[in-house]
Amino acid sequence: MVDTVQTRPLELECYPMTARPPDLVPGRQSRNWMDAFISRHPYRCLPLNMANTTGWEILCPFGFSAEWNGGPRQEDIVITPDRPQHDLAHFVTSHFSRGVLTMHPQYLFRTPPGWGMMCSGSPNHLKDGIQPLVGLIETDWLPFPFTMNWIFTRPGRITFEKGEPFCFINLIEHKKVEQFQPVIRTLESNPVMKGQFEAWNRARTDFNQRLAGGDPDAAKEAWQRYYFKGEVPEDLGAAPPTHSNKRRLKSPRVG
Repeated sequence: MVDTVQTRPLELECYPMTARPPDLVPGRQSRNWMDAFISRHPYRCLPLNMANTTGWEILCPFGFSAEWNGGPRQEDIVITPDRPQHDLAHFVTSHFSRGVLTMHPQYLFRTPPGWGMMCSGSPNHLKDGIQPLVGLIETDWLPFPFTMNWIFTRPGRITFEKGEPFCFINLIEHKKVEQFQPVIRTLESNPVMKGQFEAWNRARTDFNQRLAGGDPDAAKEAWQRYYFKGEVPEDLGAAPPTHSNKRRLKSPRVG
């Protein structure tokens, strides 16, 4: 018999807790600070791009500001929406006090057995004066929702714009992490990897020297694309077919 559990498509079940929950969208690649670089250089960094898009963003349904005076009480954070919102406290509150701002994703999530949900701020999305806290939730059994919390790093005023991500969710088989045993070995114990590294290092050093020396071919190439393209120099190997340089997550559908 076919194992229907193994062949069934993986689903992230999203149960809205309100009539109009915040938008849930696949993680977006763009970041303002990355756009500001000449030629948008940070987008050449594949790890940044992949982190930005490996998960889903939950977006602010309206804009607001929050100001903390540095005190320990709930009322020491004052929250002001851009325009009147009758359900303001259902979305953002000062619940835990001591400079912690609490926001409600307004979904109850359910994941397949063994899968949990990592809840954080969007990767590489920077906000001055406030820091996202990170949580790991056992969404394969938990029958109630969680909150997304940010902590002020100093007294002051911050803003969230309408449509700005306030929560980033990613899925992880977290129990399997416990099976890993970190092992420290010398690079010489893996001759293939050592040879690949040394070949890359020679190519990298040569390219940087040519680029610094004004070599026109190096200037035209601008940057090396080994990792982006899933290659290693000098034909010493190749990336596996699982190599990715673009993430394509699915948008929510009504089920």
